[in-house]
Amino acid sequence: MQDDKTGGVPIRTVKSFLSKIPSVVTGTDIVQWLMKNLSIEDPVEAIHLGSLVAAQGYIFPISDHVLTMKDDGTFYRFQAPYFWPSNCWEPENTDYAIYLCKRTMQNKARLELADYEAENLARLQRAFARKWEFIFMQAEAQVKIDRKKDKTERKILDSQERAFWDVHRPVPGCVNTTEMDIRKCRRLKNPQKVKKSVYGVTEESQSQSPVHVPSQPIRKTTKEDIRKQITFLNAQIDRHRLKMSKVAESLIAYTEQYVEYDPLVTPAEPSNPWISDDVALWDIEMSKEPSQHRVKRWGFSFDEILKDQVGRDQFLRFLESEFSSENLRFWLAVQDLKKQPLQDVAKRVEEIWQEFLAPGAPSAINLDSHSYEITSQNVKDGGRYTFEDAQEHIYKLMKSDSYARFLRSNAYQDLLLAKKKGKSLAGKRLTGLMQSS
Repeated sequence: MQDDKTGGVPIRTVKSFLSKIPSVVTGTDIVQWLMKNLSIEDPVEAIHLGSLVAAQGYIFPISDHVLTMKDDGTFYRFQAPYFWPSNCWEPENTDYAIYLCKRTMQNKARLELADYEAENLARLQRAFARKWEFIFMQAEAQVKIDRKKDKTERKILDSQERAFWDVHRPVPGCVNTTEMDIRKCRRLKNPQKVKKSVYGVTEESQSQSPVHVPSQPIRKTTKEDIRKQITFLNAQIDRHRLKMSKVAESLIAYTEQYVEYDPLVTPAEPSNPWISDDVALWDIEMSKEPSQHRVKRWGFSFDEILKDQVGRDQFLRFLESEFSSENLRFWLAVQDLKKQPLQDVAKRVEEIWQEFLAPGAPSAINLDSHSYEITSQNVKDGGRYTFEDAQEHIYKLMKSDSYARFLRSNAYQDLLLAKKKGKSLAGKRLTGLMQSS
């Protein structure tokens, strides 16, 4: 279409009042070229095809931001190959921020930001507050490079860059064609009924799909449909819902529980090593003797004790005293299986099966028949998630039974009280470390 030697659309420079408009074509020229070269008889079909090309940004109007095709004297310009969607360039918000910031530095009379662009710039400036200085410097450097170019070349490049962002960050009310999932569109029951088209025009008046296939007749609502709808609505009414006051109370309770563990709210004791260069806190965390602050957190939830290496060791000792340590060992083995290299997965699956689940296993775990049946089938084609159902069952078993007994046990209570008594001793130890350093 751009090749004049093979009968492409004529590209010319148009003179207007006190200025020239370089490298433009008219909408009529494009429509006529499509009808001639693609054997299209209906002008409406040619306009529709041209609009599809324009929606992807290959052709764009120079007077507005609406990427559509008109069969008149509206001036259009071809997009540079660098900005073509077929090059699969996915721009990021930082690129958009640099572009908008650059626009504010250029000729404001000609490149003034639209209202939605000004709002986007303010939102991006808040989002990238920490790196805004870097974005501003990038924009400033690009402006300096652009000013060295010829005025006509710079004018064309500005319009092409603007058209690129009209595709990837479109005007509000227009669908972003780069984010439309064709698989999702195919799943829609009536894809021709959408609120907005690619070009911002309602399509509800269309009676045919783009390929001119007659739409399916609307089926009348039957009594069975009404019954299904009533059943669905009754199920929604009977769903268990929490009052907003209960949700707020839960959030407040959670926040109050973890407030002393949030370093942004409660300063760390001893001081944060990243701020003070005092590594005493790391020495305590690496120690196998946990602090009272750490032991107390184990009682918040079962996940807290599983996340802490020392907590798992203490819980494992408790389970060994109750002759049920195989549950935790199985859970840890399955967690480790998920991180194994692919070539070692099959061997590790067989080892776990023989140790915990096979008939006569040395550390057999207590598994319900349903989970055992599923796991037995999964082992035949072992993978990282072969024991997912069995692991979930053992997790719930430990959480509801063993974990509750651990919190009530003398082992945990003595550990918690011992740490409370030893808090002052730890403080003296820290003081001695500081003095010696």
